[in-house]
Amino acid sequence: MKKIKLDIVGLSYSQTQSGAYALVLGEVSGRRRLPIIIGGFEAQAIAIEIEKMTPSRPLTHDLFKSFAEAYHVVIQEVIIYNLVDGIFYAKLLCNDGKKTVEIDARTSDAIALAVRFECAIYTYEFILATAGIVIEGNDFVFLENIEATPEEKTGSTPVNLASLSDEELKTKLQEALTEEAYEKAARIRDELSRRKSS
Repeated sequence: MKKIKLDIVGLSYSQTQSGAYALVLGEVSGRRRLPIIIGGFEAQAIAIEIEKMTPSRPLTHDLFKSFAEAYHVVIQEVIIYNLVDGIFYAKLLCNDGKKTVEIDARTSDAIALAVRFECAIYTYEFILATAGIVIEGNDFVFLENIEATPEEKTGSTPVNLASLSDEELKTKLQEALTEEAYEKAARIRDELSRRKSS
């Protein structure tokens, strides 16, 4: 089967599932988008690497990369190869210089590793045909920019990120990283990204 290359288009708080995030992958040579619901930890792991943030201690995916590099293993590519009952299946194609091995992985973990190893992400036509969404116009409209987390909506979080200046947000981002509050850091990073794109 012919592989279709994907890029990460966006990551935002899921409007449909509490505590989850929507990772959106986009067809490199087309307008189709593949939304995948992932957990908060994996979303943070992806966002931290995309934004080149440096956590005070290595995250699990960073540990995996260091371990792999210590034994001269690289991830050549990630393939999202199946979709069953709404669950995406992925595998890592790893190489140690002598042989290539396929390793089964959760899609969210595979993407978190793909951004760390800077390797390509692929899928197949039948998956895009089944779960893909064709986008006309602006991707950011589709992503429905993050407005507020559930805590912010209920008023239990006193700080409204939209009311802070860029400098205040950058300071809060650094504080969140120092405290290892990665979910908070991801929300602040998303607010900064939203401002850059508007």
